Amino acid sequence: MGDALTLDRLPVGRRAAVTALSAPDILRRRLLDLGFVPGCSVAAVQESPWGDPVAYSVCGAVIALRRADARQIAVRAE
Repeated sequence: MGDALTLDRLPVGRRAAVTALSAPDILRRRLLDLGFVPGCSVAAVQESPWGDPVAYSVCGAVIALRRADARQIAVRAE
């Protein structure tokens, strides 16, 4: 797995660190409020049966995000 990827491409069971958000202002604020802040560790926990959404563990909580939203979060594999 390369260094530069987006959260939607993180395989289940893998961990990464958030590096940047490229979302529009409203979605960016929502993601920051949910704990997706640069430097934070996030893990892909579970994928739904149809592949969307995906559950991610961040800041001690499990958050489900659509792949389109997760694509706005740049991460670095740990």
